[in-house]
Amino acid sequence: MRSAVALLCLATALGCPGREDPKAITGVRAAESSEPSNSSPASTAPFPYPNEPNREDRRGERELLMGQLRADGIANERVLSAMNRVPRHAFVPESDRARAYVNQPLPIGHGQTISQPIVVAAMTEAANPRASDRCLEIGTGSGYQAAVLAELCARVYSIEYLEPLAKVAEQNLRRAGYDEARVALRTGDGYLGWPESAPFDVVLVTAAPEKVPPPLLDQLAPGGRLVIPVGPERGEQYLELWVRSSEGGSGFTRKTFMPVRFVPFLGKAVRGRGRDGG
Repeated sequence: MRSAVALLCLATALGCPGREDPKAITGVRAAESSEPSNSSPASTAPFPYPNEPNREDRRGERELLMGQLRADGIANERVLSAMNRVPRHAFVPESDRARAYVNQPLPIGHGQTISQPIVVAAMTEAANPRASDRCLEIGTGSGYQAAVLAELCARVYSIEYLEPLAKVAEQNLRRAGYDEARVALRTGDGYLGWPESAPFDVVLVTAAPEKVPPPLLDQLAPGGRLVIPVGPERGEQYLELWVRSSEGGSGFTRKTFMPVRFVPFLGKAVRGRGRDGG
């Protein structure tokens, strides 16, 4: 990952958000964000547009955002082009759509957020998805990261633990033109992965377990890449990149490349389960 991105995250005192814990958003971003709650407009306001969103709407705002991401160190033009094609405003609650192209996370209800664009870009760049790849996402949220992956991969499989968010994500993705053939969706426990559709070339996780779930490593194809935030809910968390050896088997390399603050992984990724780093 580019050093500029790492410095950006360090500058926020380990608060660089992904699908972030809203309580942990710090620095400049904190002044622009508020903690979501079940009584907030973000929890109840409808996400989907009544019709398929026009991809040309707000294109100028997206292009300005892509310029900012380049300046912050994102260099993969395929990733930037994919993000420029996805209408992020179609994945943001109505109450926050005016801020859809500001480089910050936004609440989507149920204590969750849509990730800050710099984190979406950094995680996607680290995973380096190719056009022929099959990608698994754990934590669909509002569907935005799945849409970005769908612009880069042959097919995306995405799992959401929270049923209300899973329903919203499906509405958002289908109305934005991402059908079942491009993005397959499931409500369930992401700790278990999607074994019947494995192996995957890319696995991308948008919530933080304390240890890496072994099923996600097991479901990587030879040469496959797992990008995941790892760490305790109230302690230090870092993004990790795990790469399976091209020969397969149990050989992996691991790289820690960015301090982050994500919401905790829900499901069976509880204390004492998962694979220790290193």
